[in-house]
Amino acid sequence: MYEGEEDNTLYTVVVNHEEQYSIWPAGRELPLGWQSAGFSGTKSQCLEFIQNVWTDMRPKSLREAQGG
Repeated sequence: MYEGEEDNTLYTVVVNHEEQYSIWPAGRELPLGWQSAGFSGTKSQCLEFIQNVWTDMRPKSLREAQGG
């Protein structure tokens, strides 16, 4: 893909046990330790979804250790 070229690839939002989010090409086997977060779309749609749901960047284990 070239700069300025639109990316029409479909992605799935994935989440790990630490409640950290990423995107993964739809239809590909998910990497170990990751599961679908229940949302798929274009890259920009997925990143917008992540921005709305991943409001605390700390890993789950750290949030729990810090009491919040």
